[in-house]
Amino acid sequence: MQLAPGLFLLEISVSVMGGAQTIYPVLLQDSDHTVLIDTGYPGVYGSLREAIAAAGADPHRLDTILLTHQDLDHIGSLPDFLEGGSGIRVYAHELEIPHIQGERMLLKHTPEALAAAESALPSSVPEKWRRAFLHTLAHPPRGRVDQVLRGGETLPFAGGLQTVWTPGHSPGHLAFFHSGSRTLIAGDSLTVRGGALCGPDPDANPDMAAAIVSLRQYQALEPEAVICYHGGLFRGDVREAISAIVEQRPNL
Repeated sequence: MQLAPGLFLLEISVSVMGGAQTIYPVLLQDSDHTVLIDTGYPGVYGSLREAIAAAGADPHRLDTILLTHQDLDHIGSLPDFLEGGSGIRVYAHELEIPHIQGERMLLKHTPEALAAAESALPSSVPEKWRRAFLHTLAHPPRGRVDQVLRGGETLPFAGGLQTVWTPGHSPGHLAFFHSGSRTLIAGDSLTVRGGALCGPDPDANPDMAAAIVSLRQYQALEPEAVICYHGGLFRGDVREAISAIVEQRPNL
């Protein structure tokens, strides 16, 4: 779906733990660059390339990948893109890089979390798939990061893309603000559920206080639309919606 000149919302459906999930990576394109924000789960490389082509871009011209953070559903197909293309530069926040590159384990892949994931698998899941899934959790894909981000940079993509450091969901979580269309690419800092913009989920945000503080930065940007990795597009009174989320947690 094209949202503005050079800005596309991609929709990728995937089977996870016996159920279906939909994720919404973002594609940016101008005369010099083709940029993908987040690479989905392991195994969606082909689907992402098809979605990029369906948006009218050439997957072979993909030259930049921006990562909002380290979670498996955002970096899972990064190795495939790096193996399948030449000259791709990968950008991420400095706090996420050791985890993305495999120098440290993904923060949320604790032994307790892996045990809980195994217990949550439905009995109907085939044993071969179960073993492969648990192996991936214990040995997540490793990628490479070429460019360090810290937040506050303006990247020269599709007319200008501002980086926003938004810790909470992870220490180095980044959001991106496309100034030309006033679209906030929020990663996992916000979600859309039932058409409503929703705030951080305590179960998925280790530092809720930081997550709420991060949202206050969005109000100053005055976005007119928000893309959430889980839930997709929200249009409406974005500032009012974010203010309501922040005011619900006044003590944080």
